[in-house]
Amino acid sequence: MKRTILSTCALFLCASSNYAQTMTAPTSTETVSSTTAVPATRSRTTAADAIRPFKIKIPQAQLNDLKRRIKDTRWPDKETVADESQGVPLATLQELARHWATDYDWRRVEAKLNSYPQFLTNIDGVDIHFIQVKSKEKNALPIIITHGWPGSIIEQIKLIEPLTNPTKYGGTAADAFDVVIPSIPGYGFSGRPTTTGWDPAHVARVWAELMKRLGYTRYVAQGGDIGAVVTSALGELAPPGLVAMHTNFPAVIPADVGRQLGGPPPPNLSPEEKRMFEQLSAFRTMNGAYAAMMTTRPQTLYGLTDSPVALAAWIIDHGDGWDQPAASITSAIVGHTVNGHPAGAVTRDDVLDDITLYWLTGTGISAARLYWESHGKGLSAANVSIPTAVTIFPGEIYLAPRSWTERAYHNLIYYNQVDKGGHYAAWEQPDLFASELRKAFKSLRNVQ
Repeated sequence: MKRTILSTCALFLCASSNYAQTMTAPTSTETVSSTTAVPATRSRTTAADAIRPFKIKIPQAQLNDLKRRIKDTRWPDKETVADESQGVPLATLQELARHWATDYDWRRVEAKLNSYPQFLTNIDGVDIHFIQVKSKEKNALPIIITHGWPGSIIEQIKLIEPLTNPTKYGGTAADAFDVVIPSIPGYGFSGRPTTTGWDPAHVARVWAELMKRLGYTRYVAQGGDIGAVVTSALGELAPPGLVAMHTNFPAVIPADVGRQLGGPPPPNLSPEEKRMFEQLSAFRTMNGAYAAMMTTRPQTLYGLTDSPVALAAWIIDHGDGWDQPAASITSAIVGHTVNGHPAGAVTRDDVLDDITLYWLTGTGISAARLYWESHGKGLSAANVSIPTAVTIFPGEIYLAPRSWTERAYHNLIYYNQVDKGGHYAAWEQPDLFASELRKAFKSLRNVQ
């Protein structure tokens, strides 16, 4: 099958589940917190659509094996340049590996994740893992938030408190959300599909079923990176109950423009359109090797499941609009601001939490397969008619102009450019991100 490489950034995914024996899930008799989402509107639960409480407990033997493998890494020669143009610098990765093998504590983030209500439910033959936290405020607006690659639910958990408890973070009780954060199939604690056909549109259909299964008759959706591709597919599907969507990574590339990426820009582009064209051309030419590999040959990446350090390097070497690796991630890893672009709320251990999750679930390759499934078309202009809100962060891989955004999202109800944050915006600037979601959906709060 011939594949066109138009993919950029952290885009596509697939599915996973043969690690279940390494986790422990509560039995059906276990008490579930009142903040969980056993849906009140579903009249009957069958075995096929059961929602099962879930807890994480990684065996200590796996954690010991991880540290042993890190310490036994066979390191390559030092790069022959004084910058990151050849990839993640040896000294940077060695210092991260030292901390990972000696001081890092997985049990900390495991406890954090287990402090939230988590569930599994089987849809289309694959277990879907999700966090669900209900606000204590009445009339909270349900929202399903989708992570990206090389992200995970760990990127999104900093949003839970600002969204469910807005009065503590500058909002009002009327701004509250009920939050659902699923793991994409092939990622984290969701199952891995064993067949093809799990493209973003399929994941979107699964999300629609998940929200229906949870009893939500009116909800909104959000996504960045590959989560934006899924969310745009969900917006195109427009299932009953979905009233609007928000994205910080809009799919807006017109077909005629996409065909010319890497060459001279088409004539008659506005300055903002030309800027995006140049950003995408530069990314594809200089920074998109990982996307090309995952779009064409994901199975060849065996090192992602055999070497923790190989996995870490692959995940870290993902750029943003400022640098490659992403400026905020580099700043987090080294512990100080690099090239004027701070880490924001991201810490070194946050980065290791995400990498360790990929390692312990063995999902390096299964996550990469969504690129293969997507045929490199994830950023081609969407065709969404439901109300859509867009926030542009200055360090994103490209800055989508309003003109192209309006052509792809035909009912654009909110478009805002903010002054800080990059590709991992929810991770870097969770309070600002939550504020944007409150503003984005404010007009829909009392509309039935």
